[in-house]
Amino acid sequence: MTTTQLAAMVLVGAGLALLGVGLLSRAYEREEQLADILDLPWGEQDVDLGAAIEQHSSIVETTVGAAGKLIEQVDAKGSLLSLLEQARLPVRPGEFVILVGSGAVVLAALLYAITSSIPFAVLAVVASPFLAVAFLRWRIAKRKRTFEEQFPDALTLIASSLSAGHTFLRSIQMMAEEAEGPLAEELSRVVSETQLGDPLVDALERMSARLDIKDVDWVVQAIRIQQTVGGKLADLLHTLADFIRAREEIRREVDVLTAEGRVSAYVLGALPVGLAVFIQMTNPGYLDPMFRGWGWFWLGSGLASILVGMGLILRMVKVEV
Repeated sequence: MTTTQLAAMVLVGAGLALLGVGLLSRAYEREEQLADILDLPWGEQDVDLGAAIEQHSSIVETTVGAAGKLIEQVDAKGSLLSLLEQARLPVRPGEFVILVGSGAVVLAALLYAITSSIPFAVLAVVASPFLAVAFLRWRIAKRKRTFEEQFPDALTLIASSLSAGHTFLRSIQMMAEEAEGPLAEELSRVVSETQLGDPLVDALERMSARLDIKDVDWVVQAIRIQQTVGGKLADLLHTLADFIRAREEIRREVDVLTAEGRVSAYVLGALPVGLAVFIQMTNPGYLDPMFRGWGWFWLGSGLASILVGMGLILRMVKVEV
């Protein structure tokens, strides 16, 4: 492949990516203008309401609407919406599909430009949805780990605030104002739900369901029991914080002991794929027989064996604490 063709492929891929980002940025302009109106003190200044409620362009409406309807038909249970909410990505399912589609085209163009092989480009398009879901799950897992690290200290500070005479809701509100990362986001949402009239324990239960963390679920259940039978909430939170902190120490030790197995799974899984790409780059015609006839069967069998092997290794080193 010549340098001109390579540059053309890269420019086409980058253009498609910029097109997707541009469509989404246009789609968010109206929401941002309406948010500015809602944040203004009443009667502070005149706002061009007509411009704020102006509809999106027909291209944005059609594209996002079609993608959203497709997701509703394919994912009736709302699994993708739940993943986006847990990952705290400020996009709707239809917009996420558009971004993934643009990324798939860019990845396919880059692989074709590097390897000069259409099968590798097709493989990139097929693998893009799985990579996108894997990214969401990785972001959710990372967010959970950060929350688990912050949670014991947050319980201790809330308990200390209760001992100082503050109410439970006020203690949570102060924690939301002072904390960082996912803890502040989740506690702020709890406070907002209580301000709309929802009971505090119910808001905490919804937070536990969103996070899907056992420690948080145990704490919420303990708080509900305490609210029913009575007792000193500050002492209960101190005890729970010490218990969760001990579990976190054991979890870290297990992660250290199983790190070698996880790294081995990733290296062994990526090695055949990386080797195939390297061979195709250095000797473009060497793998051509694998893209004809029974070659597809052996390629599929090899990919399946790689995935099964990685799954078995990761399953073996996974220890529940």
